[in-house]
Amino acid sequence: MHRTVRRHLGKMLAGAAIAVTGTAVMIGVTLPDPAGAADDTRGRTGSAAVAGADRGEQSAQGDRDGGSAAVGQAPAPGVVEDAPAEGEQGIGRDPLTDAEMERVEKLALTPSQFAGGRDVEGDRGPQHLATNLSEMEPSEADDAAPPRRADISYYDYKSDELVTKTVNLATGKVERTGVLKGVQPSPTRAENREATELILASPLGKGLKDDYQDAMGKPLTSVDQLWVNGGIYRADLEETVPRALAQCGVHRCVRVTSKVVNGPWIDTRDLVVDLSARTVGRVG
Repeated sequence: MHRTVRRHLGKMLAGAAIAVTGTAVMIGVTLPDPAGAADDTRGRTGSAAVAGADRGEQSAQGDRDGGSAAVGQAPAPGVVEDAPAEGEQGIGRDPLTDAEMERVEKLALTPSQFAGGRDVEGDRGPQHLATNLSEMEPSEADDAAPPRRADISYYDYKSDELVTKTVNLATGKVERTGVLKGVQPSPTRAENREATELILASPLGKGLKDDYQDAMGKPLTSVDQLWVNGGIYRADLEETVPRALAQCGVHRCVRVTSKVVNGPWIDTRDLVVDLSARTVGRVG
């Protein structure tokens, strides 16, 4: 038993000695030669000499590249180039160009449809939601140059309907039209802004104004002082709904999240705006 312990202790000490020796070897390899660069390979191991040669090659390469590798030298300033000019017409599955998006908006609605619709502020024309490149038809998957189409969606606040249209960009024809009730895509930036405007004009917006005054030491007078986002609120997904919000889902309703510009969050999750009826309600 005594001999076993001594042998085990001897192994531990030998292992420690090997570890110390290995550390010393590593230090000897990585530390620079105190004699300087005049004799850069004298007294070094083979690995250190190779490492020194590699550093010399890198330094020489830096000199050939204009000195960018020199110690303490700042890199050359970056050059900002203008983006390439965007064409009128995209190719293949390229994203829609600005010219294509503008053309789609002109082709999608007839004059009577534009005059009959209303946007989030009550002005003529339905509220534009999104314009995106359409997916190809299954039969066009192997075509060398499949036709480019665009899907555009609107929300008509006069009829509370989601209107979608598919426009062929080559022919200029509206190939498909869909009209749906009770379907509520995510609100746009313009709709979130209008919802916040209605909150600030409502008596229920007093809490938001008070919180802003407490946080910033000045009054909240404009939506521009806030960063706002929003999500759709539906009455059919809630257990208890205030009477003022009972039509949400059929109407377009938004629950707003707000934050002071470059400042703290302000909790407005209990406020819901019925954009169709232009009223504000409180939940919870």
